[in-house]
Amino acid sequence: MIAENVFLRKQLAFYRERNIKPQRLTDSARLTLLFWARWFNWRNALVIVKPETFIGWHRRAFQFFWHWKSRGGRPRIPRHLRDLIAEMVQENPTWGEARVASELALKLGISVSPRTVRAYWPQGQEPNRGPSSQRWMTFVRNHAQAIVACDFVVAVTLRFRILYVLVVMEVGSRKLLHVNATPHPTSSWTLQQLREAIPCDHRYRWLIHDRSGIFSEDFDRSIKDLGMEILKTPVRAPKANAYCERLLGSFRRECLDWFIPLNERHLRRLAREWSIHYNRGRPHKSLGPGLPDPPPGLPVKLQDRRHEVAKRYLIKKKSILGGLHHEYRLDKVAA
Repeated sequence: MIAENVFLRKQLAFYRERNIKPQRLTDSARLTLLFWARWFNWRNALVIVKPETFIGWHRRAFQFFWHWKSRGGRPRIPRHLRDLIAEMVQENPTWGEARVASELALKLGISVSPRTVRAYWPQGQEPNRGPSSQRWMTFVRNHAQAIVACDFVVAVTLRFRILYVLVVMEVGSRKLLHVNATPHPTSSWTLQQLREAIPCDHRYRWLIHDRSGIFSEDFDRSIKDLGMEILKTPVRAPKANAYCERLLGSFRRECLDWFIPLNERHLRRLAREWSIHYNRGRPHKSLGPGLPDPPPGLPVKLQDRRHEVAKRYLIKKKSILGGLHHEYRLDKVAA
């Protein structure tokens, strides 16, 4: 160790003889020297700067240390607790700081004040401090089984005649209750279609429709006579009737975009054939996947060997809309 120190000092002496100025030290390098200076008499070993400069480094380091130690506020809560608070806020938009703090204390045994919860509240999301107000889509999802939605889509015949296709759906099951076409969609015609779509012993409470002139005040009063309330979508807000708009999009992409209807009768036939396929033969991802109105025997039980067809069964197929789509099923082989 002594020989090594002599060797290092000799090298520093060569630098001093040649008047080579060392580069300016970084803050981390200064802190490193201050740390090691605690273990010996640094004045005899100091070469690169004057003792006054070294003492100045020590004073500034002490100021920084005291400023860090005297910072205001409580220490930060653990990372896992911050993540838990953010998760609870994201999954429960109606909660405020007090509710989150109570949930942590009562059910998880974690003592955190509402003010601390507020300090770690996710940015861009204000806590709820008043009466809970459901968002539109939250309301629709919570009451989907009791909501019916309707809307129109336009189709053009071979002779450029404009026809209007009305669809009526049950939001909860995604079931297409009724579909029909007309060149003149009046309020009375639309009301008659709703009466055909909705049975007398229905369980529905609301009907969603837009603000088209077809849905007149007389129309809404007649719907109320059926025991349902009206939910009108805002102006130019198709997303408020998102489930029905999604159905109309599927109808366009899977049927209307592939055919030019010859006339009103042809369009009705296409729409009704597609509606049967939509309800009973077309898997819906939002249902699990599943079918809005599954026929007997569906869904089938998954096989233990998932890549093989069940024994004693053959795959049969049925063409839909002239072969545009196909439905597949298992047919048991006769013994």
